[in-house]
Amino acid sequence: MTLAVTDRVKEILSYYPSDNPGTLTNLARLLMHGRLAGTGRMVILPVDQGFEHGPYRSFGMNPEGMDPEYHFRLAIESGCAAYAAPLGFLEACAGKFAGQVPLILKLNNSDSLSKLEPCSALTGSVKDALRLGCVGIGFTIYPGSSSRNEMYRQLRDLTLEAKEAGLVVVTWSYPRGANLSKDGETSLDVAAYAAHIAAQLGAHIVKVKLPKDRIEQSEAQKVYDAHKPPRATLAERVRHVVNCTFAGKRIIIFSGGEAKDSDASVLDDIRAIRDGGGYGSIIGRNSFQRPFAQGKKLLEDIMDIYK
Repeated sequence: MTLAVTDRVKEILSYYPSDNPGTLTNLARLLMHGRLAGTGRMVILPVDQGFEHGPYRSFGMNPEGMDPEYHFRLAIESGCAAYAAPLGFLEACAGKFAGQVPLILKLNNSDSLSKLEPCSALTGSVKDALRLGCVGIGFTIYPGSSSRNEMYRQLRDLTLEAKEAGLVVVTWSYPRGANLSKDGETSLDVAAYAAHIAAQLGAHIVKVKLPKDRIEQSEAQKVYDAHKPPRATLAERVRHVVNCTFAGKRIIIFSGGEAKDSDASVLDDIRAIRDGGGYGSIIGRNSFQRPFAQGKKLLEDIMDIYK
């Protein structure tokens, strides 16, 4: 049975008035699929870690994850809004599971074999996304990297091509670079800045990491000190990042981060995202690095909190 598009989803679609009907239809497919269909929230399963960190580092604790089919099944059976992965993982099973879960093709990826400043390589195309039946493309930018301007240019070119083809653009915005401290990568001011940059580059959906209660930039510190936005709790910091992303008129979702031993810790973060007005989560390692039943249950518990 096809669900009628809800008023909340119609409201979110109204935030993108310059997009064509094809793109809006695919955005609606994401928002109307799975366990959170129609709520305006979404949980996406991303599995690009094999490329980014290496196969055994990513799946050695749960070797079933070496099989691309494992992740399709996890996304489908848990009720995720979408499954996002690089070209190889999607090509391996997109035909077998056609139409069962919206797909997002991650168009760039980096490996962990180089110590240079981060700059991902193009590993797929908009044509690949269309061939595989995807609803959208994914792309990572690293604000703060010396290669950021090249990444911004690539994203703008791909965004134009994707929107012309009626696809959704999902941007991972991860600040990194020599001028940022490690803690600075997730500082409140930097996380909000990264989200805003992705939205300015035309993303429909922006993914950032959860922000910490610290300010990295000295010039930003002056403004935060003068105006004192609420930031003591994670929910308040999430709300600040959402507000900095076009006053919440862009879908902004938050990373699940590194794998955590405790489900309670993961779920506490989810409650903060919910209470702060975030649109949802993109949860990878905390789900697929567990046995299937445990990963599925965690994803379902996360979605129940958002409901």
